[in-house]
Parts: sequence; C-alpha cells; structure tokens
Amino acid sequence: MKKEKSTLIICVLIPLAVGAVAGVLSGGGMAKFAMLNKPPLSPPGWVFPIVWTILYLLMGISSYLVLTAGKDSRETGKALIAYAAQLAVNFFWPILFFTFGLYGASFIWLVLLWVLIVAVIYLFGEISRSSVYLLVPYLLWVTFAGYLNLGVWLLN
Repeated sequence: MKKEKSTLIICVLIPLAVGAVAGVLSGGGMAKFAMLNKPPLSPPGWVFPIVWTILYLLMGISSYLVLTAGKDSRETGKALIAYAAQLAVNFFWPILFFTFGLYGASFIWLVLLWVLIVAVIYLFGEISRSSVYLLVPYLLWVTFAGYLNLGVWLLN
C-alpha cells in the first residue's frame, strides 16, 4: 500500500513539475497574453493556471493507472514513452508562445501535441480504460487552446 501511494505521488508530481517549470520559464506570459488581440470565448487569464493544474493532476493519475495495471511491460513501456513525449512537447509550448511570441510555430507545435495526446489515449486505452477518461478533458482543452492559439496568431 505504501509503495502504491508513493508511486501515485511520483506520477502526479511529474506532470505538475513539467507545468511549473514551463510556467517559470515562460515568465510573464500572461501579462503579454492580456495585451494581445484574442478570439471570442477567450477566458480570463486566471483560468489558465487552474485548468492546467487540474489537467496535470489528471494526467498523473492516468499514468499511475497505466503503470500499475499489471499489463505487459513492453506495452506499458511504449505507452509511457508516448506519454513522456507528449509531456516534453507540452513543456515547450508555453515557451514558444509566451516567451518567444512565435504564434504560428506554437500553433503547429500544439497540433503535434494534439496528435501525441490522441496517441497516448489510444495506447493508454489498451492498458487501462479508466486512464482514458482522465485524459479526455486534456484533449478537449488542448483543442480549445488550439483555437485560441490560432486566433491569436491570425489577430496579432
């Protein structure tokens, strides 16, 4: 039981740390974002850190369910490598968008992230059905973020 608890904590801390470090490296990104022309339905800046924290928590729990499902280690390993790849792509998006203001490049990067999330959902689904449900909000939010990113790119 103690090992399962520590595994869960580690699984949750990994995406939270990725998000926190990306947030620090993207600096005053929300201040810049506030000054941009944005498409309709753009939420206020305070929404983003709340939503991302929830999504990172769900990602961590999802990865825990896959890691502890007791399935074939090759299958689990492949799924977790895809998960790590999408986390890496996720890490660099706010840096491209907020720090460097590369709205077109960050939109293309976000499309890559979306494709990787779909791949992770598929691979996780082969191992743990419950893990997939936890990733659906992430996919939906990244889809919405794509709309916002594209809008910012076209309007600025």
